[in-house]
Amino acid sequence: MINTHKMPVVLIGNSFKYETEATLKLFFSTARFAFSEDISDAQGESFVIAEVSGGITVSAVVKLPDSEPERAKAQLPADSDKNTVEHELCRLIYHILCRKTGIRPPWGLMTGIRPVKKVTELIEKGLDEEQIRTALTERFELSPDKFDLAYKTAVVQLPILRKIDRSAASLYVSIPFCPTRCSYCSFVSHSMDSAKKLMPEYIAALCRELEIVGKIVRETGTKIDTVYFGGGTPTSISADELRAVMEAVAANFDLDSIREYSVEAGRPDTITEEKLRVIKELGASRISVNPQTLNDDVLRVIGRMHSGEDAVKAFELARKTGFDNINTDLIAGLPTESAESFRNTLDRICELSPESITVHTLTLKRSADLFEKSSDNRTNPAAEMVGYSVGKLMSCGYLPYYMYRQKNTVDNLENVGYAKPGFESWYNIFIMDETQTILGAGCAASTKLVYPDGRISRIHNYKFPYEYIGRFDELMKKKTEVTECLKKIKSIPQK
Repeated sequence: MINTHKMPVVLIGNSFKYETEATLKLFFSTARFAFSEDISDAQGESFVIAEVSGGITVSAVVKLPDSEPERAKAQLPADSDKNTVEHELCRLIYHILCRKTGIRPPWGLMTGIRPVKKVTELIEKGLDEEQIRTALTERFELSPDKFDLAYKTAVVQLPILRKIDRSAASLYVSIPFCPTRCSYCSFVSHSMDSAKKLMPEYIAALCRELEIVGKIVRETGTKIDTVYFGGGTPTSISADELRAVMEAVAANFDLDSIREYSVEAGRPDTITEEKLRVIKELGASRISVNPQTLNDDVLRVIGRMHSGEDAVKAFELARKTGFDNINTDLIAGLPTESAESFRNTLDRICELSPESITVHTLTLKRSADLFEKSSDNRTNPAAEMVGYSVGKLMSCGYLPYYMYRQKNTVDNLENVGYAKPGFESWYNIFIMDETQTILGAGCAASTKLVYPDGRISRIHNYKFPYEYIGRFDELMKKKTEVTECLKKIKSIPQK
C-alpha cells in the first residue's frame, strides 16, 4: 500500500529530511515520500509529522492505513546539540513504526552504508568489545547478530586500514557494458548490442584518459596502490579491446609496487580462455567470477543468458589459466530463489573454494526493472539466506573483511565480503573506508579525492558512452582538481 503513492512527511521546526527518510525506509524500503512544512499536508491513509519545538520538545505522529495515528513525545535538555535532537526524533518515529508494523530492523536505528566504520572508530579510541557492544546497542538498538558481524569485520579489516598509504592513490577503470541487463541491476551499464558501434571510440577515449591521468600521477610523484577494473562487466569487450585498455594502464602507471590488481571478469558467459590469458599476462592477479546464483531457473528470471554449470566451468577455466586469487559474488533474495536453493548454491561455491566470496543482498533500486515489481519481494527469504551464509562461510574458513549497506535493500540487510586470511581485497576496503584517493577513468567512473584534512571531493565522469566520447575534452578540464589534490597528499607521511 505504501509503495503506491508518496507518503506525506511534514517537518515542523526542523530540517531533518535525510535522517527522517532513512528511518522510514527501514520499514518501507521502496516507498516514496513527499516532504513539506505545511501541517495541512498531513492527511490521507498514511502520513508522518516530525516536530521540534522550543524547550527542546521533540514529537512524532505516524498514521498508517487501517489504523489510528500514534503519537510520541520526548523532552530534551535545552542545550542539546543538533545531532542529539535529530537522533531522538528519529528514535520516536522508529519505535512507533516497530509497534505499528511488527517489524524490528536487524540493524536497529543504524542508517548509512558503513556500519563497520562506527565500530572501528570506537576500537581506535581504546574501547573493548563489550564497551562497544553496549555503546552501539544503546544508541542504535541493533541486534546481537549484526553487532557480532560488524565487530568481526572490523577486527579483520583494522590491520589493513592501519597500513593504508594516504599519500598514494588507487585506480578504478570503468568498462560499463554487459551482454544483457539483469532485472535487479541499477548500475549505469549498457548492453553490448547497443554499444557495439561506439566501442572503438569508447576504447580510444578511455585509453586517452588513462594517458592523461597517468601523466598527472607521474608529475605529482604519486604512487598507485591498487588497480580495479569494474563495470558493467569488463570481459564484455573483446580480448583485443581488453588488451588495449590494460596495455594503456601498464604504459601510463608504475605497476611494480602495487599491492593488488583486480579485474571483474563477472558474467560467466563473457569469460574465455583468451581473455583470461590477456588479464593474467598484463598483470592482474585477482579476478571475480560472479554467477549470483547457480539455480538455472532463477538465472532465467533475472535475465542471465548462462547456466549454473557455465559458471562452474568459467571458474575452473580461471583456475586452469593460473589464477590463484578468485572472488565469487552471490546475491541473497533474488526473485523466485528459495532458501534451500541459495544454500545449495553457497555449498557448491564453497566446494570450489574461491579465495573470497561476496554475499550481496538484493537491493530494489528505482532504476532497476525489478523495482516496479517490488511487492513480489515482501515474503523474500533473504534474511534466512544471509543468516545461513554467515555460519557456513565462517565454518569453511572465510572471515568477513568488508561490509556496506544500501538503501532499499530487502529486509534492511547488508553486503559482506568474506575472504580466506591473506586474500582480503585492499581496494574494497579502501573504497569503503574513504581514506585513500580513488582515481576513476572511463564512462560513469567517479574520482574520489581525499585531502590531508579528511575532506572528500568527488568528480563524476559522464554516465553515457556517447556523452563521455562527445564531451571528452570538457571532462578532462576537471582534472585540474586531481593535480591539486595529489600535490597536497604528498605531505601525508607514508606508512
